Amino acid sequence: MVAAGHLCHVGLGEQHLQRSSRYGRAMRALDDALPRFDVNEVHTIRLACSPERAVELALSAPAAPGRLVAALFRARGLPPTVTIEGLFDSMGFDTLTRTPTEVVVAASGTPWRLTGGIHPFAAARPGTVRIAADIRAVPAAGGCLLSTETRVHAVDDRARRAFRCYWLVVGPFSGLIRRRWLRAVEGRCP
Repeated sequence: MVAAGHLCHVGLGEQHLQRSSRYGRAMRALDDALPRFDVNEVHTIRLACSPERAVELALSAPAAPGRLVAALFRARGLPPTVTIEGLFDSMGFDTLTRTPTEVVVAASGTPWRLTGGIHPFAAARPGTVRIAADIRAVPAAGGCLLSTETRVHAVDDRARRAFRCYWLVVGPFSGLIRRRWLRAVEGRCP
């Protein structure tokens, strides 16, 4: 779906990486981290700045831009006053890749439980999911395309069922937060 310069894609059901990625055939670090996934969500915006500047602005943008997102964060027990990069750090996500144009973070755990905890990506065990997300920018006419993609892969059927129930409730809010992140970056890009 395209609206106001934003591109959004949400997928549900086991999927495998298709080499014709969202930016042509270029391999992405996220593809290495989590090539198989049950759920993915992609949001993209066109910006009038370099890819390097777009990623820098994204990581330093507020994780909870606006009252609604801040309220959602507080309801979940997340810090509403940190940057996007600080949010991933405070939640315990591992940084798997960091280049000037791409950052990949990942973790494992049971996000459907308030106290389920986030653990290192490599520590996934039965009953948990692996979560990987990227912030990536590629050159485009007049600037760049900045995107964020989140992928989730369940370790087993029990985790897959639990996550799907959780995602029915949380998924729309996850998309809202990511769209607000991109708008916040758009407002900071010269």
